[in-house]
Amino acid sequence: MQAVRVHEGRAVPLDRSDVDTDQIIPSDWLKRVERTGFGKGLFSEWRDEREFILNDERYVGASILVAGPNFGTGSSREHAVWALMDYGFMAVISPRFGDIFRNNATKNGLIPCQISEDGASKIREALHSDPELSITVDVENLRVMVPALGIEEEFPMDDATRERFLEGLDDIGITLRSADSIGNYETERSSWLPTTRS
Repeated sequence: MQAVRVHEGRAVPLDRSDVDTDQIIPSDWLKRVERTGFGKGLFSEWRDEREFILNDERYVGASILVAGPNFGTGSSREHAVWALMDYGFMAVISPRFGDIFRNNATKNGLIPCQISEDGASKIREALHSDPELSITVDVENLRVMVPALGIEEEFPMDDATRERFLEGLDDIGITLRSADSIGNYETERSSWLPTTRS
């Protein structure tokens, strides 16, 4: 997982609410055995519509998605997070997230920024007229900032999750912090017990 303290970038406004994980990455894409390549399937059923926002060249290269309320509801598929990240998104801003989606996002390095509905709406509206609008996601201080709009809002994140982002630690990285203790414990265990040593 890549460490991130502050991310600044352009954004895509997704004017849809109650977007579930089936819409983020349709089930046809779940046959893949790798964790890469899912970006091509991101919102693939909607991308068939010419007017869908990801088909607008003005937003190419954007690294933040600004969505409506209840983003990432539905099934627990981790593939939804993989698809967003593979496409190039580093953060998603929404007034509300599905709990499992939020958990999957934080474990994979996608920053879920929950801000007010009013703030998210103002950002989406501004992005339609100004695709170059700069947004800053400050993980260190837990803030979403859009200076051009005078917006600065706090987003919730517990201390352990915040540390994951600041230090770039996934579950394995967190476990490896205790490698010496684990090794010492294993050497002192009775020989008849199962071991992790090869």
